Amino acid sequence: MLVVEDDLSLAAAVRRSMEYSGFAVTVVHDGPAALAHAARHLPDVVILDLGLPGLDGLAVCRALRGLAVDGAGPMVLMLTARDATADRVAGLDAGADDYLVKPFAFEELQARVRALLRRRPAPAGTGPLSIDDLQVDPVTRQARRGSREIGLTAQEFDLLCFFARHPRHVLSRDQLLQAVWGGGSAATSNVVDVYVGYLRSKLEAAGEPRILHTVRGAGYVLRSAVP
Repeated sequence: MLVVEDDLSLAAAVRRSMEYSGFAVTVVHDGPAALAHAARHLPDVVILDLGLPGLDGLAVCRALRGLAVDGAGPMVLMLTARDATADRVAGLDAGADDYLVKPFAFEELQARVRALLRRRPAPAGTGPLSIDDLQVDPVTRQARRGSREIGLTAQEFDLLCFFARHPRHVLSRDQLLQAVWGGGSAATSNVVDVYVGYLRSKLEAAGEPRILHTVRGAGYVLRSAVP
């Protein structure tokens, strides 16, 4: 997730709120920095302020629409202090997927982001991913073992989905940090180990055999419980 907000205190509060909800968050404070970051690490969601230095939110939003990969670009939630109908229409016409007027409740911001992720188009050719009795659906962002639905945070799901896209491949911590956290502020030295622990607890909650394995000195691998 990318947050683009020039109010430093609000940007910090949005970061805390979204990280608490399980998102990896990068914050920038102007339009050019937003586009530079998005070009390197295309985010799923951009929380975008309308009034920005360097390049305003409308221009940034239009530019983000050109960064789609296989038809799937970032979902844009525009923030603004302006409540006029004309401003809302301008934001939506620029390509914003939703619009939230300041001040707002962080619970509503979190709910709107979750709704945007449910609406986000999947890249072409994306379908459910399966290994053994595990099924991961990138479109609905749901995971199951057998008939049991697994409740995951946004970050847990992204990590599991990356494993599911690379079954039987040993993935290093550095690979996982770059792919899932993008080298942002959440990418601390032990974050992968912590989140693998979270995933194992949920994947094995009903006594299922382990399918997320440690390869000592190399990383982790998602593979069949039966060698």
